[in-house]
Amino acid sequence: MSLLKVGLIQQTCCARRDANIASSIAAIRQAAAGGAELVILPELHASLYFCQSEDPRAFDLAEPIPGPATEQFGALARELGIVLVISLFEHRAAGLYHNTAVVLEKDGSIAGCYRKMHIPDDPGYYEKFYFTPGDLGFNPIQTSVGKLGVLVCWDQWYPEAARLMALAGAELLIYPTAIGYDPEDSTEEQQRQRDAWITVQRGHAVANGTPLLAVNRVGFEADPTGHTAGAQFWGSSFAAGCQGEILAQADQDKEELLMVEIDRRRTEQVRRIWPFLRDRRIDDYQELLKRFRD
Repeated sequence: MSLLKVGLIQQTCCARRDANIASSIAAIRQAAAGGAELVILPELHASLYFCQSEDPRAFDLAEPIPGPATEQFGALARELGIVLVISLFEHRAAGLYHNTAVVLEKDGSIAGCYRKMHIPDDPGYYEKFYFTPGDLGFNPIQTSVGKLGVLVCWDQWYPEAARLMALAGAELLIYPTAIGYDPEDSTEEQQRQRDAWITVQRGHAVANGTPLLAVNRVGFEADPTGHTAGAQFWGSSFAAGCQGEILAQADQDKEELLMVEIDRRRTEQVRRIWPFLRDRRIDDYQELLKRFRD
């Protein structure tokens, strides 16, 4: 069938792992009961967004893959017969950690992983302290519901990442996310940032003729150091079609299960009238490999 029903879980997180996981599981069950075959959770959904500060104790939140989360959520995927995208703080080896999305197949097995490639280091988003850049490349993950181009949060600002996933055959672009406002910014600046976030991702859908799913956390999380005003995660999870059209969008300030149907035939239809891949000048793009053209 050409229609794929997807559940996007926009979630508020707290300091208790068990409460976060219980909230995720309840929403996953609700999505499956509504007919979703693919369900996606936001970035680092088992904990608070600990990257607001640099604290070595936060490494205790990390876990191996396979590990407790993949076992628990894998069992749930198997029980419900769904493909599930989860997000983990991966403990790969002593002193080696990644921000990793894991795709679980309908039988509960690990279909594949993606390690976040672009790692930010901004006030309130000190991710370079915690995460080693990914080394698995931009490779879609084959599942029973199609080839999933899973990327993570900061990756969503980079057209190169979306393009490489599309060139490798991704049928959906998927972005588990944790992004929000600085509460001290003006209302106008906050709106500009949220609008830019939505616009750039809609552009990826248009440029690649590929549906896109962005799943953000929501709610206020305090800076544990008290040095900043904390982070107000802006929710606004959304699904965009192949021409950038908004198919569904969640609220900015509450938890929400967003259900959307994706028509997988539209990629072929849209790419026939907008053949961007055909007209790419691959013979003249070498300068893209430079940091900057002086």
